[in-house]
Amino acid sequence: MTWTLSENKSWAFLEKNYAWVADMRGVEQDPSYHTEGDVAEHTQRVLESLVSLPEYAELTPLEQEILWAAALLHDVEKRSTTKVDTDGKIISPGHAKRGELTVRKLLFKQIPTPLAIRESIAALVRYHGLPLWIMEKPDPQKALLLASLRVDTYLLAILAKADVLGRECSDADELLSRIELFELYCREQLCWRQPREFCSSEARFNYFASDSRDLNYQPYDDYKSRVTLLCGLPGMGKDRYLQYHYSALPVVSLDDIRRQLKIKPDDKMGTGRVVQQAKEQARMKLRVGEDFVWNATNITYQMRQQLISLFVSYNAWVRIVYLEVPYDRWRVQNNNREYAVPEKVLERMLSKLELPTPDEAHDVIYHTDY
Repeated sequence: MTWTLSENKSWAFLEKNYAWVADMRGVEQDPSYHTEGDVAEHTQRVLESLVSLPEYAELTPLEQEILWAAALLHDVEKRSTTKVDTDGKIISPGHAKRGELTVRKLLFKQIPTPLAIRESIAALVRYHGLPLWIMEKPDPQKALLLASLRVDTYLLAILAKADVLGRECSDADELLSRIELFELYCREQLCWRQPREFCSSEARFNYFASDSRDLNYQPYDDYKSRVTLLCGLPGMGKDRYLQYHYSALPVVSLDDIRRQLKIKPDDKMGTGRVVQQAKEQARMKLRVGEDFVWNATNITYQMRQQLISLFVSYNAWVRIVYLEVPYDRWRVQNNNREYAVPEKVLERMLSKLELPTPDEAHDVIYHTDY
């Protein structure tokens, strides 16, 4: 059976049963780009345009469902980002990035979805404007190749086309031409319908972590140590995973340090002390070339990058292991922990969850139990 966000795809049903669809009603858009009306009107037109495209008819049933869900959700967070700027124009800065987080939460909590499908939809929402603006990026090549690691560029182009056809604007022909150029650029960069391939995971990490433009550069394998960075919400089973897979390695654990120092999780100043002590433990191991595991939630890109930059500065090879179980099991596991995390804290952390992407480290593993 093919996954679907909703068997009933009528707008009346969606608006009645999903608050985030109802929220689209009345969210204004700049008439220079959206003469058709508010976000609800635009989204309906995008969906109608999408299913009428010949490219859509040629997709597999699962690809159609993924693309339809992405089209429904592509502007979901204009509700929280729309404002009037100093020039009197209606803008929605950051709506795609925030939309990605919302999609992840909705499809984890409200509409249980396999991780691969969920993340495909989240990435389409995150990058839905890329085919229109790729050449205006500071580094178009890196922006494109980074996106290709997460999203099927062909599906992305179809979504962008439906997005343009679902609006009333004076520059529609120019925007459609940009999507055609996007396809040509993807083909030139060998990432049309597939992630850009690198000669090794180390080469991939080096390309995105440095100013290098050489996609085939293979770094020397002279690493002093190997560090495993665990990533996952509280209660996802990181400690159990450690016992099973890394029982022989030393562990730097923020939770252990916090309990030793008797610092509560909501003590922000105390948490700073915990992190600094953990980093010093890590530095001691890095200096002598000792392999170890860093055990903490690490649920945002910024958190992970601070740590990975530290590890790499000591010439360490870094692996990220992301852990996830289904929503209901997650809540049970958290409640059964000796130190259960409060419900409000879990929900806040879930809203901020950014999955690690393949460019972030020398190796990235997704350990899921679905």
